[in-house]
Amino acid sequence: MELALIVLRQTLTMGVYMLIGFGLYKAGLITKAGSKSIANLLVYIVIPALILNSFLVEFSPERLRDLGVSALAAAGALLISGAAAWVVYPKSPIDNFGATFSNCGFIGIPLVRAALGDEAVFLTVAFIAIHNNLQFTYGMALLKGEKVKLKAADFLKNPILIATAAGLVIFCTGLGTKLPSVISGAVGGISAANSPLAMMILGVYLAQTEVGRLFTSLRLYKNSAVRLLLVPVLTFLFLWAVPCSSVLRYAIFITAAAPVGASVAMYSEITGGDYPYACQTVTLSSVLSIITLPALTALAGLIPTF
Repeated sequence: MELALIVLRQTLTMGVYMLIGFGLYKAGLITKAGSKSIANLLVYIVIPALILNSFLVEFSPERLRDLGVSALAAAGALLISGAAAWVVYPKSPIDNFGATFSNCGFIGIPLVRAALGDEAVFLTVAFIAIHNNLQFTYGMALLKGEKVKLKAADFLKNPILIATAAGLVIFCTGLGTKLPSVISGAVGGISAANSPLAMMILGVYLAQTEVGRLFTSLRLYKNSAVRLLLVPVLTFLFLWAVPCSSVLRYAIFITAAAPVGASVAMYSEITGGDYPYACQTVTLSSVLSIITLPALTALAGLIPTF
Protein backbone atom coordinates (compact mmCIF):
# COMPACT_ATOMS: atom_id res chain seq x y z
CA MET A 1 0.00 0.00 0.00
CA GLU A 2 2.90 2.37 0.77
CA LEU A 3 4.22 1.83 -2.76
CA ALA A 4 0.79 2.69 -4.21
CA LEU A 5 0.68 5.93 -2.19
CA ILE A 6 4.10 6.94 -3.52
CA VAL A 7 2.90 6.30 -7.08
CA LEU A 8 -0.27 8.31 -6.39
CA ARG A 9 1.72 11.30 -5.08
CA GLN A 10 4.06 11.17 -8.06
CA THR A 11 1.26 10.98 -10.64
CA LEU A 12 -0.56 13.88 -8.99
CA THR A 13 2.66 15.91 -9.13
CA MET A 14 2.90 15.11 -12.82
CA GLY A 15 -0.68 16.29 -13.19
CA VAL A 16 0.39 19.67 -11.83
CA TYR A 17 3.18 19.83 -14.44
CA MET A 18 0.62 19.02 -17.13
CA LEU A 19 -1.64 21.86 -15.98
CA ILE A 20 1.32 24.25 -16.14
CA GLY A 21 1.99 23.26 -19.76
CA PHE A 22 -1.72 23.64 -20.54
CA GLY A 23 -1.76 27.13 -19.08
CA LEU A 24 1.45 28.23 -20.82
CA TYR A 25 0.07 27.22 -24.23
CA LYS A 26 -3.28 28.91 -23.64
CA ALA A 27 -1.44 32.07 -22.57
CA GLY A 28 0.64 32.02 -25.74
CA LEU A 29 3.91 31.51 -23.87
CA ILE A 30 4.57 28.17 -25.61
CA THR A 31 3.73 27.67 -29.29
CA LYS A 32 3.44 24.48 -31.35
CA ALA A 33 6.92 25.13 -32.73
CA GLY A 34 8.22 25.68 -29.22
CA SER A 35 6.70 22.44 -27.95
CA LYS A 36 8.31 20.55 -30.83
CA SER A 37 11.69 22.02 -29.90
CA ILE A 38 11.21 20.93 -26.29
CA ALA A 39 10.21 17.46 -27.50
CA ASN A 40 13.44 17.28 -29.50
CA LEU A 41 15.37 18.36 -26.42
CA LEU A 42 13.76 15.53 -24.47
CA VAL A 43 14.39 12.87 -27.11
CA TYR A 44 17.96 13.82 -28.01
CA ILE A 45 19.35 15.14 -24.71
CA VAL A 46 17.24 14.60 -21.60
CA ILE A 47 16.17 10.96 -22.05
CA PRO A 48 19.65 9.84 -23.16
CA ALA A 49 21.07 11.61 -20.10
CA LEU A 50 18.52 9.82 -17.93
CA ILE A 51 19.57 6.47 -19.37
CA LEU A 52 23.26 7.26 -19.04
CA ASN A 53 22.78 8.43 -15.47
CA SER A 54 21.28 5.06 -14.50
CA PHE A 55 24.56 3.38 -15.47
CA LEU A 56 26.64 5.60 -13.19
CA VAL A 57 26.74 2.98 -10.46
CA GLU A 58 29.42 0.66 -9.16
CA PHE A 59 29.92 -2.46 -11.26
CA SER A 60 29.18 -5.85 -9.77
CA PRO A 61 28.45 -9.30 -11.20
CA GLU A 62 25.08 -9.21 -9.45
CA ARG A 63 24.09 -5.98 -11.19
CA LEU A 64 25.22 -7.36 -14.54
CA ARG A 65 23.11 -10.47 -13.95
CA ASP A 66 20.11 -8.34 -12.98
CA LEU A 67 20.55 -6.32 -16.16
CA GLY A 68 20.43 -9.49 -18.26
CA VAL A 69 17.32 -10.77 -16.46
CA SER A 70 15.61 -7.39 -16.84
CA ALA A 71 16.35 -7.44 -20.58
CA LEU A 72 14.59 -10.80 -20.95
CA ALA A 73 11.67 -9.62 -18.80
CA ALA A 74 11.41 -6.40 -20.82
CA ALA A 75 11.42 -8.25 -24.14
CA GLY A 76 8.64 -10.52 -22.90
CA ALA A 77 6.57 -7.61 -21.59
CA LEU A 78 6.87 -5.69 -24.87
CA LEU A 79 6.01 -8.79 -26.88
CA ILE A 80 2.86 -9.18 -24.81
CA SER A 81 1.80 -5.55 -25.25
CA GLY A 82 2.45 -5.71 -29.00
CA ALA A 83 0.47 -8.93 -29.38
CA ALA A 84 -2.46 -7.62 -27.33
CA ALA A 85 -2.54 -4.39 -29.33
CA TRP A 86 -2.45 -6.29 -32.63
CA VAL A 87 -5.37 -8.51 -31.60
CA VAL A 88 -7.52 -5.56 -30.51
CA TYR A 89 -6.39 -3.10 -33.23
CA PRO A 90 -5.33 -4.98 -36.38
CA LYS A 91 -6.44 -2.12 -38.65
CA SER A 92 -5.99 1.00 -36.52
CA PRO A 93 -2.30 2.03 -36.53
CA ILE A 94 -2.51 4.89 -34.02
CA ASP A 95 -4.51 2.85 -31.51
CA ASN A 96 -2.18 -0.10 -32.07
CA PHE A 97 0.89 2.07 -31.49
CA GLY A 98 -0.61 3.69 -28.39
CA ALA A 99 -1.62 0.38 -26.84
CA THR A 100 1.77 -1.18 -27.55
CA PHE A 101 4.11 1.56 -26.35
CA SER A 102 3.84 3.08 -22.91
CA ASN A 103 5.23 6.39 -21.73
CA CYS A 104 8.03 4.42 -20.10
CA GLY A 105 10.65 7.15 -20.33
CA PHE A 106 8.63 10.26 -19.57
CA ILE A 107 6.44 8.75 -16.85
CA GLY A 108 7.66 5.21 -16.10
CA ILE A 109 11.19 6.11 -14.99
CA PRO A 110 10.20 8.94 -12.60
CA LEU A 111 7.59 6.66 -11.04
CA VAL A 112 10.09 3.82 -10.61
CA ARG A 113 12.59 6.23 -9.05
CA ALA A 114 9.99 7.68 -6.67
CA ALA A 115 8.56 4.30 -5.68
CA LEU A 116 11.64 2.06 -5.66
CA GLY A 117 14.69 4.35 -5.63
CA ASP A 118 17.54 5.15 -8.02
CA GLU A 119 18.88 1.60 -7.95
CA ALA A 120 15.64 0.31 -9.48
CA VAL A 121 15.95 2.72 -12.43
CA PHE A 122 18.96 0.67 -13.52
CA LEU A 123 16.62 -2.30 -13.94
CA THR A 124 14.47 -0.40 -16.44
CA VAL A 125 17.33 0.49 -18.79
CA ALA A 126 16.86 -2.60 -20.97
CA PHE A 127 13.11 -1.93 -21.23
CA ILE A 128 13.72 1.66 -22.34
CA ALA A 129 16.34 0.64 -24.90
CA ILE A 130 14.27 -2.16 -26.46
CA HIS A 131 11.11 -0.05 -26.31
CA ASN A 132 12.62 2.94 -28.11
CA ASN A 133 14.30 0.84 -30.78
CA LEU A 134 10.97 -0.85 -31.50
CA GLN A 135 9.33 2.56 -31.81
CA PHE A 136 11.92 3.69 -34.35
CA THR A 137 11.45 0.51 -36.40
CA TYR A 138 8.20 -1.38 -35.85
CA GLY A 139 6.23 1.64 -34.62
CA MET A 140 7.13 3.93 -37.50
CA ALA A 141 6.46 1.16 -40.04
CA LEU A 142 3.09 0.54 -38.37
CA LEU A 143 2.03 4.18 -38.70
CA LYS A 144 3.25 4.34 -42.30
CA GLY A 145 1.56 1.06 -43.23
CA GLU A 146 4.86 -0.43 -44.35
CA LYS A 147 6.87 -3.55 -43.58
CA VAL A 148 9.64 -3.19 -41.01
CA LYS A 149 13.00 -2.51 -42.67
CA LEU A 150 15.99 -2.58 -40.37
CA LYS A 151 18.94 -0.42 -41.42
CA ALA A 152 22.19 -0.01 -39.51
CA ALA A 153 22.07 3.74 -40.12
CA ASP A 154 18.75 3.99 -38.27
CA PHE A 155 20.28 2.47 -35.15
CA LEU A 156 23.31 4.76 -35.35
CA LYS A 157 20.96 7.77 -35.33
CA ASN A 158 19.05 6.50 -32.30
CA PRO A 159 20.08 8.64 -29.28
CA ILE A 160 18.63 6.10 -26.85
CA LEU A 161 20.74 3.29 -28.30
CA ILE A 162 23.85 5.45 -28.28
CA ALA A 163 23.30 6.41 -24.64
CA THR A 164 22.65 2.78 -23.71
CA ALA A 165 25.82 1.58 -25.45
CA ALA A 166 27.88 4.32 -23.79
CA GLY A 167 26.32 3.51 -20.43
CA LEU A 168 27.10 -0.18 -20.78
CA VAL A 169 30.74 0.58 -21.55
CA ILE A 170 31.00 2.95 -18.57
CA PHE A 171 29.28 0.44 -16.29
CA CYS A 172 31.21 -2.67 -17.38
CA THR A 173 34.58 -0.90 -17.22
CA GLY A 174 33.92 0.28 -13.68
CA LEU A 175 33.92 3.97 -14.62
CA GLY A 176 30.37 4.54 -13.38
CA THR A 177 31.53 5.92 -10.03
CA LYS A 178 34.83 7.39 -11.24
CA LEU A 179 33.73 10.08 -13.67
CA PRO A 180 34.60 13.70 -12.78
CA SER A 181 31.93 15.26 -10.60
CA VAL A 182 31.38 17.99 -13.20
CA ILE A 183 30.34 15.37 -15.79
CA SER A 184 28.29 13.16 -13.49
CA GLY A 185 26.64 16.23 -11.97
CA ALA A 186 25.71 17.59 -15.39
CA VAL A 187 24.28 14.25 -16.48
CA GLY A 188 22.26 13.99 -13.28
CA GLY A 189 21.01 17.56 -13.53
CA ILE A 190 19.86 17.16 -17.13
CA SER A 191 18.13 13.85 -16.37
CA ALA A 192 16.20 15.51 -13.52
CA ALA A 193 14.48 17.74 -16.09
CA ASN A 194 12.77 14.72 -17.68
CA SER A 195 9.54 14.56 -15.75
CA PRO A 196 8.67 18.30 -15.58
CA LEU A 197 9.44 18.97 -19.26
CA ALA A 198 7.70 15.83 -20.51
CA MET A 199 4.49 16.44 -18.58
CA MET A 200 4.41 20.11 -19.56
CA ILE A 201 4.59 18.98 -23.19
CA LEU A 202 1.64 16.67 -22.55
CA GLY A 203 -0.18 19.68 -21.12
CA VAL A 204 0.54 21.54 -24.35
CA TYR A 205 -0.87 18.57 -26.30
CA LEU A 206 -3.98 18.65 -24.11
CA ALA A 207 -4.46 22.36 -24.81
CA GLN A 208 -4.57 21.60 -28.56
CA THR A 209 -7.32 19.00 -28.34
CA GLU A 210 -11.09 19.22 -28.05
CA VAL A 211 -11.48 18.70 -24.32
CA GLY A 212 -15.18 17.87 -24.69
CA ARG A 213 -14.45 15.02 -27.08
CA LEU A 214 -11.56 13.89 -24.90
CA PHE A 215 -13.89 12.72 -22.14
CA THR A 216 -16.84 11.57 -24.28
CA SER A 217 -15.23 9.38 -26.97
CA LEU A 218 -15.76 5.65 -26.48
CA ARG A 219 -12.88 4.97 -28.86
CA LEU A 220 -10.51 6.90 -26.59
CA TYR A 221 -11.74 5.08 -23.48
CA LYS A 222 -11.27 1.73 -25.24
CA ASN A 223 -7.69 2.62 -26.13
CA SER A 224 -6.99 3.70 -22.55
CA ALA A 225 -8.54 0.48 -21.23
CA VAL A 226 -6.24 -1.64 -23.38
CA ARG A 227 -3.12 0.37 -22.44
CA LEU A 228 -3.91 0.91 -18.75
CA LEU A 229 -5.74 -2.29 -17.83
CA LEU A 230 -5.43 -5.16 -20.32
CA VAL A 231 -1.69 -4.80 -21.02
CA PRO A 232 -0.72 -4.34 -17.33
CA VAL A 233 -2.78 -7.37 -16.26
CA LEU A 234 -1.20 -9.56 -18.94
CA THR A 235 2.23 -8.18 -18.04
CA PHE A 236 1.60 -8.90 -14.36
CA LEU A 237 0.75 -12.53 -15.10
CA PHE A 238 3.89 -12.87 -17.20
CA LEU A 239 6.18 -11.29 -14.59
CA TRP A 240 4.62 -13.40 -11.84
CA ALA A 241 6.10 -16.45 -13.57
CA VAL A 242 9.55 -14.91 -14.15
CA PRO A 243 12.15 -16.01 -11.58
CA CYS A 244 13.52 -12.65 -10.45
CA SER A 245 13.52 -10.24 -7.50
CA SER A 246 10.40 -8.41 -6.38
CA VAL A 247 12.05 -5.05 -7.09
CA LEU A 248 12.76 -6.05 -10.69
CA ARG A 249 9.17 -7.23 -11.15
CA TYR A 250 7.77 -3.96 -9.80
CA ALA A 251 10.17 -1.87 -11.90
CA ILE A 252 9.17 -3.58 -15.16
CA PHE A 253 5.49 -3.69 -14.16
CA ILE A 254 5.27 0.04 -13.38
CA THR A 255 7.13 0.89 -16.58
CA ALA A 256 4.85 -1.33 -18.68
CA ALA A 257 1.69 -0.01 -16.98
CA ALA A 258 2.41 3.63 -17.84
CA PRO A 259 -0.05 5.49 -20.11
CA VAL A 260 0.21 5.93 -23.89
CA GLY A 261 3.61 7.23 -24.92
CA ALA A 262 3.83 10.85 -26.07
CA SER A 263 5.83 9.64 -29.08
CA VAL A 264 2.63 8.45 -30.80
CA ALA A 265 1.65 12.10 -31.21
CA MET A 266 5.05 13.13 -32.54
CA TYR A 267 5.33 10.16 -34.90
CA SER A 268 1.75 10.63 -36.13
CA GLU A 269 2.58 14.21 -37.03
CA ILE A 270 5.73 13.10 -38.87
CA THR A 271 3.92 10.38 -40.84
CA GLY A 272 0.90 12.54 -41.68
CA GLY A 273 -1.51 10.62 -39.46
CA ASP A 274 -4.39 11.84 -37.32
CA TYR A 275 -2.24 14.00 -35.03
CA PRO A 276 -5.12 15.49 -32.97
CA TYR A 277 -6.49 12.02 -32.19
CA ALA A 278 -3.03 10.78 -31.25
CA CYS A 279 -2.73 13.71 -28.81
CA GLN A 280 -6.05 12.74 -27.27
CA THR A 281 -4.95 9.13 -26.67
CA VAL A 282 -1.90 10.44 -24.83
CA THR A 283 -3.72 12.99 -22.71
CA LEU A 284 -6.74 10.88 -21.70
CA SER A 285 -4.63 7.86 -20.77
CA SER A 286 -2.26 10.11 -18.81
CA VAL A 287 -5.18 11.57 -16.85
CA LEU A 288 -6.73 8.16 -16.19
CA SER A 289 -3.35 6.70 -15.15
CA ILE A 290 -3.56 8.86 -12.02
CA ILE A 291 -6.20 6.33 -10.93
CA THR A 292 -5.03 3.11 -12.61
CA LEU A 293 -1.32 3.18 -11.72
CA PRO A 294 -1.78 3.47 -7.93
CA ALA A 295 -4.68 0.98 -8.02
CA LEU A 296 -2.77 -1.63 -10.01
CA THR A 297 0.32 -1.18 -7.87
CA ALA A 298 -1.76 -1.66 -4.73
CA LEU A 299 -3.37 -4.82 -6.14
CA ALA A 300 0.04 -6.19 -7.13
CA GLY A 301 1.20 -5.58 -3.56
CA LEU A 302 -1.57 -7.83 -2.25
CA ILE A 303 0.03 -10.80 -4.01
CA PRO A 304 2.66 -12.09 -1.57
CA THR A 305 4.82 -13.77 -4.22
CA PHE A 306 4.94 -10.84 -6.64
